[in-house]
Amino acid sequence: MGKLTRRALLFAAGAAAGGYAAHRLGHESIGFGEAFPGGTPSADAMLNDASLLSPTRVARHILLSDDRRDALVEAVRRELVEAENAGRPVVASAARHSMGAQSLQADGTVLTLDRGWLDADTAAGTCRVSAGMRWSELIERLDAIGFSPKVMQSNHDFGVASTFSVNAHGWPVPWSAFGTTVRSIEMLLADGTLLTCSRTENAELFKLAMGGYGLFGVIVELEIEIVPNRNLAPTFEHVAGEELGKRFIETLKADPTVEMAYGRLDVAIDRFFESGLLISYRPTADQAVIPPASGSGFVSHVAAKVFREQVGSDRVKHVRWMLESSISPALTSGIATRNSLMNEPVATLDDGDPDRTDILHEYFVAPERFADFVRICREVIPSSYQELLNITLRFVDTDHDSVLAYATVPRIAAVMLFSQEMSVRGEEDMARMTRALIDRVTEIGGSYYLPYRPHPTLDQLRRAYPRVGEFAEAKRRLDPDLRFQNGFWTNYISKI
Repeated sequence: MGKLTRRALLFAAGAAAGGYAAHRLGHESIGFGEAFPGGTPSADAMLNDASLLSPTRVARHILLSDDRRDALVEAVRRELVEAENAGRPVVASAARHSMGAQSLQADGTVLTLDRGWLDADTAAGTCRVSAGMRWSELIERLDAIGFSPKVMQSNHDFGVASTFSVNAHGWPVPWSAFGTTVRSIEMLLADGTLLTCSRTENAELFKLAMGGYGLFGVIVELEIEIVPNRNLAPTFEHVAGEELGKRFIETLKADPTVEMAYGRLDVAIDRFFESGLLISYRPTADQAVIPPASGSGFVSHVAAKVFREQVGSDRVKHVRWMLESSISPALTSGIATRNSLMNEPVATLDDGDPDRTDILHEYFVAPERFADFVRICREVIPSSYQELLNITLRFVDTDHDSVLAYATVPRIAAVMLFSQEMSVRGEEDMARMTRALIDRVTEIGGSYYLPYRPHPTLDQLRRAYPRVGEFAEAKRRLDPDLRFQNGFWTNYISKI
């Protein structure tokens, strides 16, 4: 099959010189137009997201990085008025790590929120943080006062409000998604009204905005829960692949001192998902000295180099598994602070190959059905053209808040990273494989995550998210002029 046109698929790779650097899981690519700090607009800009498969020409792109709350609120209000007068939709975003234009809208106004303020109340275990602040900066500021986010995504490149808007989770346990640790949000509606939304005040909007992909307003501030930063030490346990889900839950129930945990599976095709590894972190006895937050160590950087050589090679996948499951645990103590464990950028995974892109999938299954999930993956993934490079397993407790909740019961989250050929064949095959996996996963009562490629069918969305009709009705009722739009609206919600 021939390549898809570079104008359609590879635009962001060449456009990086015109704005921010781009990488396969990383930062937004600005393209022909740039956004300028302080709110100076760029007109007719081409933007993309982390898939590199969503080049979108927008009418206006604004970078808002004011560290004064009132100034940010007024800047957003001005843009809402300007967009209304011009008859344009509005999208608020941060780093655009989504993969199906959920942070983009053709011919719209795109607001990129960046940096800002943080006010911590350590006695209450909370902090107020600006919407566009990246987790890396939040960790740095909290680390200086001995605290840590209660829950955050596993990498630090993302914006805090974006994490709430996609209802992302992490590997601190035994919690649910980040949104369940958010006390309240400050959100601007389409008419410029600033509302405080929480579980007790404007509760409907709070639950719609959590995992609502920005379709109800622009979040400018969040009040989130924080916990003391501590030294943690890992325990490594080898588990048969099919048993890993049940073992994960057993470990958490048996030992409430576990603060962070994740699992991995061997992805080599000749022994696909046969072997698993469960890594759990507990506080060390010595908490007298908490070192400053750092990033990954030497072994992690070596693993990252091996990681990219896995494409098309079971031999390298064998080496990678040996490095991760045996050599790395033997070479290092693994002791690290809570903040250091989360202080990792996605940039370490950049492949630099213009003919391939990295695509994420994520599925949520009950622990008792995890063996069925392993069987499904064995039957579907190896028969595709896709290269599975990694799978990370996490625990997500029940989400009682979000209208579009993916964890209506406790679930094991399976995060998969595929290397996809940037060709017609690669894209069509990815769509086919995605739909096959979703059909099978929903048959065992599971769900899939929404911020990735728009390959699921509308029927699959309805089966995985039975309250999506309620979500669509609320969108039309609360934003009747449809001021807030994006790829999630265009591809799915507008059709319900």
